[in-house]
Amino acid sequence: MNDSFLFAVLLLAPIFGFLFNGLRFKNKNYKLAGAVASVAIGVSFICSVVLVIKLVAMPEASRAIHVHFYNWIEVAGFNANAAFVVDQISAIMILVITGVGLLIHIFSIGYMSHDDRPSKYFAYLNLFIFNMLLLVLGDNLLIMFVGWEGVGLCSYLLIGFWFTDQEKAAAGMKAFIVNRIGDAGFLLGIFFLYVQFSTIEFSSLNTLATDLAASGPLGWSHPLVLACICLFVGACGKSAQIPLYVWLPDAMAGPTPVSALIHAATMVTAGVYMIVRLSFVYMAAPQVMTIIAVVGGLTAFFAATIGMTQWDIKKILAYSTVSQLGYMFLGVGVGAFMPAMFHLMTHAFFKALMFLGSGSVIHAMGEEQDIRKMGALKKAMPITSATFTLGWLAIIGVPGFSGFFSKDEILWFTYASTQGSKWLWVVGVLGAGMTAFYMTRLMCLVFWGKSRVPEGTHPHESPASMTFPLIVLGVLSVVGGWIGIPHVISAILPGHPPNILGHWLEPALATANLITTSAVVEWSLMGISVSVVAISGYFAYTAYIVKTDIPEKCVKAFPRLHGLVLNKYLIDELYFGRIINPLIDISKGLWVYVDVNFVDKLTYIASDFVKSIGRLFGSLQNGNLQQYAMYIAIGVVVMLSFILMG
Repeated sequence: MNDSFLFAVLLLAPIFGFLFNGLRFKNKNYKLAGAVASVAIGVSFICSVVLVIKLVAMPEASRAIHVHFYNWIEVAGFNANAAFVVDQISAIMILVITGVGLLIHIFSIGYMSHDDRPSKYFAYLNLFIFNMLLLVLGDNLLIMFVGWEGVGLCSYLLIGFWFTDQEKAAAGMKAFIVNRIGDAGFLLGIFFLYVQFSTIEFSSLNTLATDLAASGPLGWSHPLVLACICLFVGACGKSAQIPLYVWLPDAMAGPTPVSALIHAATMVTAGVYMIVRLSFVYMAAPQVMTIIAVVGGLTAFFAATIGMTQWDIKKILAYSTVSQLGYMFLGVGVGAFMPAMFHLMTHAFFKALMFLGSGSVIHAMGEEQDIRKMGALKKAMPITSATFTLGWLAIIGVPGFSGFFSKDEILWFTYASTQGSKWLWVVGVLGAGMTAFYMTRLMCLVFWGKSRVPEGTHPHESPASMTFPLIVLGVLSVVGGWIGIPHVISAILPGHPPNILGHWLEPALATANLITTSAVVEWSLMGISVSVVAISGYFAYTAYIVKTDIPEKCVKAFPRLHGLVLNKYLIDELYFGRIINPLIDISKGLWVYVDVNFVDKLTYIASDFVKSIGRLFGSLQNGNLQQYAMYIAIGVVVMLSFILMG
């Protein structure tokens, strides 16, 4: 099958679904809307599978499928083509986007059955997938930027989907504005790279950056270093890192399947993908990578502490997402580009599962999201409970589950990479321990323990359209990590299974140098992280199932600290108090003193002058013939006077 045809169908199938449902956006037939949208993504998934199969069959040295549709922009030596590529990196992304996206579409059919605008919802969902595919398939930064902005628009539309609720509308606007800050940095990064290399194509940028790095270290003012900083600012916006993470927790205001799509498998991973795509460029600026690692580590730790105190089931998962994204940035910051991509993939499986599982719970609980009003749902929702348990085991890093392999590989690189740091490893391990605590706490309060369900609420298992995606994602959360088994684990397993993912990505990615250590050190570090997770999880189980008075005692012992963390360190209040409100006050002052009292008055004076001149000349053109005769006589007298006076 022709490559251009496959690319065209892959990209245009979601557009067809968007147009079909968008043109009938008031239609309330959720089954038809969901079926068309799901089939559209299913077609894209099939095209993705075919392209990846063709990619696998190609020689390893030239493993990439390029398609050039047309010359998009040609201005004064600047060229940007409508060209796309499937290689080792984008192949993983398109399978995740279309595969997990398809499951989320199917889940949405049952979840949105009671909504009065399902067609509009599925139209937005399809448009989001199209823009995400643009982002990951483009072979240059400008195509990526178009998709980057497109997913930003769709996130605004989907997060604020129930815009009649002022709080939900504000959440969509918050996501849009915060991402615009990051996008400004992204655009500046593109400019700096073009200034340095006169190209925006990824393959050329990586090659030229490698050659430049060979000439010696680059200073902070070098265009490449500035470009890396600016692009990272863009990544902080899209992937919710400090200080631009504040939009993601509020984004839970949208329908729960939206959270699974945007905050697990697609948009929030865009920043990680961009840095991985430019891995050779970032390796040329090690000082920027250090910043990325520190920000990622702090974000992972910081968000995990907040997740330990939240009561909204979706907010807990939201801060968990911010924390897990921090691990991915910690990975790319220490040069662990392959483990970062690995964790991106496994996180898409178990976090999509947990968001959809929370949606199943909310659906069964009559839209209740407070975990203090749940408990013992295991009996009423056996499938949701069982699959959610698999996601819980994966995210806390229990050996054998997908999250264990990818998380511990990042921690190992953090310790052993020449770009890494022992202190960052400690931060990462502490973050893993807190993840185990708040996720076990969630399991205890939602599925285990005593029932605290209010009278009149009758929890029940969700329909098959919602449980089927949960089962598939549950299986992936278990087996998804086995394609990236680290060598130290593979060495003790029968048959020594290879690290398939590592071998697949190796030709396409840069890699940091590792400090030479023994297998004993690696096993010891792995044992420490697993032990911290086990102890933390056991403490959470004890506190919320066995001795339920422990949390209350802790709160009483540290009331100020608990209040600070419960209120998310008052970061939103700090932003409003120190940045947003002062800017509003300045804007009001400029409006009153500059716009109204200067600019407006100046325009009024100018307009009054013009109108006065107009009235003067208008009085001369009044249509009175006698007056015209008088003007002529006066003119004749004046002319004769000049003539007679010589």
